[in-house]
Amino acid sequence: MKKFGFVFLLSFAVGLLTAQTATKPLTAGHPVTISIPSYMNRTVGLNSSALIQYKSEVKDVYGFVIEDAKEELKMAEMNFASIKEFYDDFIADFVKDEEKLTESKTITTQKNGVNYIESDVSFFDKEAEGEIYYLIGIVETKTAFYKVLSYCSLENKAKFKADFQKILYSLTD
Repeated sequence: MKKFGFVFLLSFAVGLLTAQTATKPLTAGHPVTISIPSYMNRTVGLNSSALIQYKSEVKDVYGFVIEDAKEELKMAEMNFASIKEFYDDFIADFVKDEEKLTESKTITTQKNGVNYIESDVSFFDKEAEGEIYYLIGIVETKTAFYKVLSYCSLENKAKFKADFQKILYSLTD
């Protein structure tokens, strides 16, 4: 009889411990990969929001990738109907109040179900005391928008633009 009471008490205690509110898993983040030229290295300190940062101080070229998860944007009630809408929202803030601003038309493409948009942007950077060229790229996957910003001095645009485009179109998640 004592065994029965002990087993019953043990079963009851285990039942109490496991009879909690049902849960569901939440997932955040996932692997993101880009390919950078061999003259660049991964770095830190360029942008505190960046997922990946890269540079070559010798060649004076820099860049970074910022992830905006669609699930998080949705929770913040930021619903973008298209990659162009996301780009327009970003670029308006990015170039606000910049001097000597030049912005090309956007180029939109799609490869393997992934949407891309890119543009050339340059302006006078007061901190750098010179004109800076940016290849601004947005990559839209099923789960996120990625801002890919690669930059150098405006005078080196022709030298590095093709490499910046290779970085942009290499992003996978």
